[in-house]
Amino acid sequence: MDSMSIGIVVALLVLGLLVLGVIVLRQPPRTPPRGKRGGNRQRRALAAPQAGDDRQIVLIDGSNVMHWMDNTPQLNPLLQVVHDLSRRGMKPGVVFDANVGYKLMGKFMGERDLSRLLSLPLDQILVVPTGKQADPFLLETARDLKARIVTNDRFRDWTDQFPDVATPDKLVTGEMRDGRVWLKGMTAKDGAL
Repeated sequence: MDSMSIGIVVALLVLGLLVLGVIVLRQPPRTPPRGKRGGNRQRRALAAPQAGDDRQIVLIDGSNVMHWMDNTPQLNPLLQVVHDLSRRGMKPGVVFDANVGYKLMGKFMGERDLSRLLSLPLDQILVVPTGKQADPFLLETARDLKARIVTNDRFRDWTDQFPDVATPDKLVTGEMRDGRVWLKGMTAKDGAL
């Protein structure tokens, strides 16, 4: 190959690299898939009631309820609470700490994963961003939606910011008895079983 041919090949390679660089630079930056971990992720709120849906919303402190059986993280108590509330004609929403997947399955799990596990629509599940506590998200959402909360937490550290948490009937406590969930504070007026 003579020097002129080599020069043409080198020029074409340089031109090709320049064109490729321009194409890459013109593409919008990639964003991580929804539900993947990341500290800068925006808070996604649980869905407000839609027109025509008059079901009472009850929020579940998922990170608390999953410890109701033997004080170890398990899916069964959550499934039972979701089912119980749904049977009563209520609309359950579940709020989790970011580490829920690691506690339940040993890996990160986002809203989509938990939606499938709990058989709930995606807009009824919230996993708070990494590094954030679930309590303020849960309490703020409950206040905004005028919802009760299923939990055994008393939220004593949050009563100044969310005084309604101390009102009677705001919190529904529960426990596991003989492998079944028992909710305290749910009466016949809350929906028959």
